[in-house]
Amino acid sequence: MPTIRPATAADLPGILEIYNHAVLHTTASYDLEPVSLQSRQEWFAARQKAGFPVLVAEHAGEVVGWATFGPFREKAGYALTAEHSVYVRYDQRGAGVGHALMDELIERARARKLHILLGVVDAENAGSIRFHEGFGFRVAGRLSQVGFKFGRWLDAVFLELRLDDADAPQ
Repeated sequence: MPTIRPATAADLPGILEIYNHAVLHTTASYDLEPVSLQSRQEWFAARQKAGFPVLVAEHAGEVVGWATFGPFREKAGYALTAEHSVYVRYDQRGAGVGHALMDELIERARARKLHILLGVVDAENAGSIRFHEGFGFRVAGRLSQVGFKFGRWLDAVFLELRLDDADAPQ
């Protein structure tokens, strides 16, 4: 079982490798080209400055997955809603890495007193949709043909998890 911990700058090459593999080979990201280490460094610094978690799953000294959440939208009325990402190295999928990351991410979202955690998943990614549903996420909507990758239109499914029972923020 991997160790889940806060990411450090030293983890960014591993995070980058996992992300860029997904960019090149899957529709988990709608990025079309690999991103640079500098862009990941800027992304990481922005997450840290804003107080959002970036977690890694480490096994045998290697980063085998990562997860984060951040603002859904920038307007103040969305402050209690966050959008998350979970990425697992291609050779570690199905080994519990994603589950361990998601467990910790949900715990941190609740500790932050967030109300809703959102996932945006390619509609054809049935495995990711089932993964989210296993944590209690429900499909909240589908946006048709909002992405284009690998020569085809892509639909995005929004999945939501209500983190509390509050009628209104306290």
